[in-house]
Amino acid sequence: MAIHLSTRRWQDQAILLLGVWLFVSPWVLGYPSDSLPAVNAFIAGAIIVALAAFDLYKTYVWAVLVNIVVGAWVAVSPWLVDVISDRTMSASMLIVGLATIVLGLWEMRTDPDLHQQWIGT
Repeated sequence: MAIHLSTRRWQDQAILLLGVWLFVSPWVLGYPSDSLPAVNAFIAGAIIVALAAFDLYKTYVWAVLVNIVVGAWVAVSPWLVDVISDRTMSASMLIVGLATIVLGLWEMRTDPDLHQQWIGT
């Protein structure tokens, strides 16, 4: 029984939505567009969205790994861009980052297309 593409790649769809939220979160949470937390969210969100959209078209191990790395950056960035005092923005970044990591690892574990791309398999 074949797995339908949209069911198999639901992690990419979720990661795409997380990236969109990260990108718009500075405006929603009232941060100035030129502030360091906003710029961080714009760049990281754009990378996550672009890679997740690309993954919906064709999955590559490197794209999933980059999204996991960006997710790790987003998860620790509240301490690095000094928004830890703002619980809402910090929680948003931490949740988006951790969710991106978990979904990326889940996809790496369950997507047969990714298994075929590992060297030696």
